Amino acid sequence: MTVRRDDKEPARYRPDLVIGRDELFADARAQLARGGSVLLHGPAGIGKSTVLRALAAENAGTAARVLRCSATESESHLPFLALADLFGLVLDEVAPRLPAAQRTALESALTGRGESTLQRDGLALRLAVLSTLRALSAEGPVLVVADDLQWLDPASAELLGFAARRLGDSPVQMLCAVRTDGEEYDRHLRACPPDTLAVRLGPFSRTQVSALLDHRGYTTLSRSTVRDIHRTSGGNPLFALELGRALAESPTRPRPGEPLPVPTSLRALVLSRLEMLSDAARRTLLVASAGARPTLALLHAAGRDDAEAEIAQAASLGLLITDPEDPALRFTHPLISAALYAEAPAQERRAAHTALSTAASDPIERARHLALAATGPDPEVAARLAEAAAMARDRGAPSVAASLGLLAARHTPADGTPAPDERRLQAAEDAITAGEVDLARDIAREVLTRATVPAERVRAWMVVIEAAGQALGEVDAVFPQVLADAGDDPRLLALVHYQLAWREVVVNGDFAKSRQEAAHAAELAARGGDRRTELMALAFQSSTETLMGHPDAPATIRRALQEPQDPDVASHHNGAAMSRFRWLLMSDQLPEARTAITALLREARRRGMVESEVHFSRLLADTELRFGHCGRALDLAGESLRLARDSGIGESASAMLASVAEASGGDVERAMALARESADHAEVDGDQLYLSLALAALGYAQLVSGDAQAAVRSLRRVRELEQGMGITDPARGRWQGDLAEALVRIGEPGEAQELINTTRVHALRLNRASVLAVLDRAEALVRAARGEHQAAIAQLTSAQERLAKLGYGLEEARAAFARARLRSRGPGPAGYDEAARLFRRCRALPWLRQVDEAVASGPAEADPVPAATPAALDGLASMERQVAALVMEGATNREIAGRLFISVKTVEATLTRVYRKLGIRSRVDIVRLAAGRRAP
Repeated sequence: MTVRRDDKEPARYRPDLVIGRDELFADARAQLARGGSVLLHGPAGIGKSTVLRALAAENAGTAARVLRCSATESESHLPFLALADLFGLVLDEVAPRLPAAQRTALESALTGRGESTLQRDGLALRLAVLSTLRALSAEGPVLVVADDLQWLDPASAELLGFAARRLGDSPVQMLCAVRTDGEEYDRHLRACPPDTLAVRLGPFSRTQVSALLDHRGYTTLSRSTVRDIHRTSGGNPLFALELGRALAESPTRPRPGEPLPVPTSLRALVLSRLEMLSDAARRTLLVASAGARPTLALLHAAGRDDAEAEIAQAASLGLLITDPEDPALRFTHPLISAALYAEAPAQERRAAHTALSTAASDPIERARHLALAATGPDPEVAARLAEAAAMARDRGAPSVAASLGLLAARHTPADGTPAPDERRLQAAEDAITAGEVDLARDIAREVLTRATVPAERVRAWMVVIEAAGQALGEVDAVFPQVLADAGDDPRLLALVHYQLAWREVVVNGDFAKSRQEAAHAAELAARGGDRRTELMALAFQSSTETLMGHPDAPATIRRALQEPQDPDVASHHNGAAMSRFRWLLMSDQLPEARTAITALLREARRRGMVESEVHFSRLLADTELRFGHCGRALDLAGESLRLARDSGIGESASAMLASVAEASGGDVERAMALARESADHAEVDGDQLYLSLALAALGYAQLVSGDAQAAVRSLRRVRELEQGMGITDPARGRWQGDLAEALVRIGEPGEAQELINTTRVHALRLNRASVLAVLDRAEALVRAARGEHQAAIAQLTSAQERLAKLGYGLEEARAAFARARLRSRGPGPAGYDEAARLFRRCRALPWLRQVDEAVASGPAEADPVPAATPAALDGLASMERQVAALVMEGATNREIAGRLFISVKTVEATLTRVYRKLGIRSRVDIVRLAAGRRAP
């Protein structure tokens, strides 16, 4: 059909609702903006129509005409049907402008009168389509939107292709979508103009599938279920939505180890091909679908003697992919395997699992099949499953261990030893390790409904608290209950007080109280003989002491590292090795810190500790940033953020570090968006610890973007938060230098100097060499603002040399840049080459852009003399004169507010009026005016 510009359909499909297609959407949008055409292609259900509709809605406003057609398979045999959709409503308008032969041929084709055919009226019809498009485009741009190009009737496809190749400069664009299903899309390009951009839509990531399901309202699905949906759907959004809908509507969820149920709407896509299999081949494929990694050898061992012929039959039907180089058999889509399993009767499924329980070579796989073949409690099966879970845990597969543990609990008799709930709690703890916090929480809550033994209840409560992550405020009501359950047992109380230590710092921001709770937990654990909890508590105590700048921190770290050690604690993100890494990093021992965190990351990955991997990837990125390796840091920070979003763990922390990495070496706008996302997460969680870090990242990004005023607002709040929490070590967030620099930029050198002096006291006490160098860099800017250019340049030179010696590449480059800027004000060359070289070595793209802008603007002029005369000061109002007089004395806004008994906001508002009245821009200009009035 055709849609005129003045009565086009409302744009219901907004681009921001096209989930997971940002990059390809941008490419297609740019192509259309250039006047080109776009062909979207990919398999069924991949989202081509959604993207096509969004692009069409976005571009409809710039087209005078929008011609649409959407073919279907059932109508593809009808000639000229697509042509009738496109031109049916414009025929009466265009026909008078066509030559008689063309008009007759086109009318005959579109109306069905005269039995027009390509063989009889070929040339006239081809020219008629071309002439029609040219006639319409003479009135303005034309957009042709064609969905499901593969079902276009051959006659219409031929005619459109003929016209498309000959449109030349006519403003006609085509926006098409075609299902390819693995076949080449090239042949479909024949129906499009020569400049058409082919855009392939690939499968969604797990994060994108999760976002899609949330957007459609399926928010109650656990992360482990979303993971299974992603795997079964192969990332296909349509398949994922159908699976999500079926699970959301189902009263029961699949048992552990079982594939997801496949709804009838999806089974129809594959069952037609399955029906063509022989009964024997179907049973062979059922065994293959039940196996973790089916091979011909496995099928033979499972009793499928004619497996070669049956697999060949399945491959010929497009159900399986075989590769002579790879013994593994792969279904062409995971959905085929799931549908095959879902269709099989329960008895046949159990038979397949029984065969695989002896045929599989891996003991973990054999135990899983044994469980799925069994019915009801069976102590022997339960024991085999528990052994397999322990083996999976040792192999670094905690997710598998959790699944096997739940199966073991299901097959454990009610009076068995260990009890079913004990095995469930072990499965919940494995799920926590694997990052499947929703599953862990559900298991623990179920156990709490019936558990009466204090140890089991406290253990379950610990899972609930751990599953809350940083949102400990949400489980505040748990702590009185768990303390009551713990009674006077020191082992149980140690677990509770360890969590209370976390609560104090995360929820209340009280490091002193948190340190006391951690020390008490360590003492209780030692008394109860619980070495693991003792080590965790000591590690946390040392971390709080480090951030507080407490003198006992090194001694506490040494206590936490004493033997005997626990291997789980040694590689945990809250363990003693982590505390040691933090100490090394804050003490400027960058090479040693990198070695330590790299080893921790490697071990976390080996053991499948997802939460630890999220944090260690982020911290390695932080270390690389300090070295000035911005590209490497961007990669690591992105990896940490992706994993955090997939697992729902550590999202605030990962977004915060990704923001810093983007502001240093990537996109500053994205950096600010990530910092705000991190701050929002922390605000929702009530997490003051990460809120301060997120705001520090935001302030840094705002400074890099050139918005010093916004940077001051963000970083002043960081200062307030850290003062409230009792954090005194400036190496923790390293925001003080950025705040001082931003204060200088907005004309507040007095406040900047006050901040520098206060911070320097703590940095000297704790021997934070890199912080001292950064403070010197900031102080040089204060001196420059006061006109002490030579002293400022000397201080910057010293700071740069010290930062280079310590290995802080990006900070070194920033000092060189500041020095070049100051030198550009005096005689001689500006000397930006060194700063550019250092930023280029760091791959600090946002900073390099600042260098380019500085070079392009030429030598910086000295600060201009204020437009007002010194006598203008006498024309100020009484309050304005008092504030100005105190500014001349070097008082900060806070000091002025205290001396005049007014608020800081009133000081700021008064200064704004003073600037406006005097035609000046900063406090420095007030000082200059005063100096001019005193001059003889």
